[in-house]
Amino acid sequence: MPHFQIKILEGKSQEQKERLTKEIIQAAQKVIGMGDESYSVSIEEFSMDEWRNDLYPNSIMSNKEILIKEPGYSFD
Repeated sequence: MPHFQIKILEGKSQEQKERLTKEIIQAAQKVIGMGDESYSVSIEEFSMDEWRNDLYPNSIMSNKEILIKEPGYSFD
């Protein structure tokens, strides 16, 4: 049962979040199959300060062993 945890910068509308969820599920179904009932998605919003000072160093860059695509930006 796939569950996607999405972390984004704050300020996206509910419509954007719902569309993103739909598109991610459709893409996943093309690759790994399964019906809609198998998927769940959570979306967590962060301020830029939270992203820079917490999420980026502690959740993204400190987990390189599970990071499939590294960000093309840095906060050095």
